Amino acid sequence: MTTPKAPRKPPVRLRFGMRISVGNDDVIGPGKIALLEAIRTHGSISTAAKNLGMSYRRAWLLLDELNHCLKQPAVHSVKGGQSGGGSGLTPVGEELIRHYRSVETIAPASCAKSIQALLRLVRSDAPAGPAAQPASTAVPPG
Repeated sequence: MTTPKAPRKPPVRLRFGMRISVGNDDVIGPGKIALLEAIRTHGSISTAAKNLGMSYRRAWLLLDELNHCLKQPAVHSVKGGQSGGGSGLTPVGEELIRHYRSVETIAPASCAKSIQALLRLVRSDAPAGPAAQPASTAVPPG
């Protein structure tokens, strides 16, 4: 008879997602960068949105917010024509992606010792959220 294997513990990992905020509003973050990259790939806001599982309206609102928060727009649109128009990135949009991805790559490497120390403090069988914590370990509000 074979002994059943114990379930594998999920790995403890770091998810680094930088956001730039103005006041309480996130101006730049992983979702907007992913949308810019999808527009670069597909040449269309509509196709980019579908690819990311969001509505065209949601994508348009995110881009409108982004373009209004930047000194120069990140996306430009081409109207009509034989191919029906489309969208593309401006040099600012390309620069935004390049710098964002650069920080994403460099920051974890620069903070490797602190990140490893933080990860060592986390249980690999940690409960999903505060409701799953035993009352004795819950942090009281305040």
